[in-house]
Amino acid sequence: MSSRRLSRQERLELLRRLTLRDRELLAWLAEHYLLSTDQIAQALFPSRRAALLRLATLRSIEAVTRFVDVTTGTSQHLYALGPLGAVLHPTAYTDPDRPAARPPRSNVERTERIVGSSKLRHLLGVNQLFVDLHACTRTDPNTRLLRWWSEQHATAAYAAADIRPDAHGVWSAGARTVGFFLEHDNNTENLGRVLRKLRAYERLAEFGPRYPVLLRVRGRRREANLLRALAGLPSAMPVATGVHGEHPAGPAWTLTTDPGLRRWLHELPSDHGPDNAATNPHRFTDPDTDD
Repeated sequence: MSSRRLSRQERLELLRRLTLRDRELLAWLAEHYLLSTDQIAQALFPSRRAALLRLATLRSIEAVTRFVDVTTGTSQHLYALGPLGAVLHPTAYTDPDRPAARPPRSNVERTERIVGSSKLRHLLGVNQLFVDLHACTRTDPNTRLLRWWSEQHATAAYAAADIRPDAHGVWSAGARTVGFFLEHDNNTENLGRVLRKLRAYERLAEFGPRYPVLLRVRGRRREANLLRALAGLPSAMPVATGVHGEHPAGPAWTLTTDPGLRRWLHELPSDHGPDNAATNPHRFTDPDTDD
């Protein structure tokens, strides 16, 4: 596609070509910065080939932009919001390393910030959990991913408690709906820092939701160390551990209060908190139920 500036009419014509699936993908890229080819294919398409064909079209109209991942050693392609996508999402999050940074002067600058971020591996790991959940909803009609918030979104929403989760979600399976906060650990934080994070969630439990905090780590040894460190500690907020690579919807979670049993995500204890707009303004309400 030509690099010349598109007219308003041309932009409108291109926007009309976007499908509902395209728009969902662009909304994700605005909220979560980037996704890999495989993640996009898993979450939204019947095959990787179908994903590549559509992504080529979206690149040609500059709805998305693509770059090579040089951080994980896979050299996979990663996708971010393109100039046309930014027309749909002018307030997209713009800097994964510096949330308070000035807005970028262009979509090119936004992409450069993402490409140069020290958080690429972390972002991909966080996003994979939600991609797995969303993919599950495509094959199991009894499941729904009702909320998927980025770190910046969740941090802003729960600023009163001063928590900084890596992401926040609401998952529904059968008759149960469970909110959760994700702490995705790549073995870069010591146990003391993890414990300090949990104290902030205790503050949130005083006036907001009581959602399980999911401590997702790279291996069983790390998980066992966490469970030992947290054993017997009183907690108003449920805390559960899990390991990278296990499907997050399945029996992948161990509550620190009951380490002998692994639970499915929808089996974890969860409370949306008081129905008080002043103290709990982001209380989740399922539009399909009375709660």
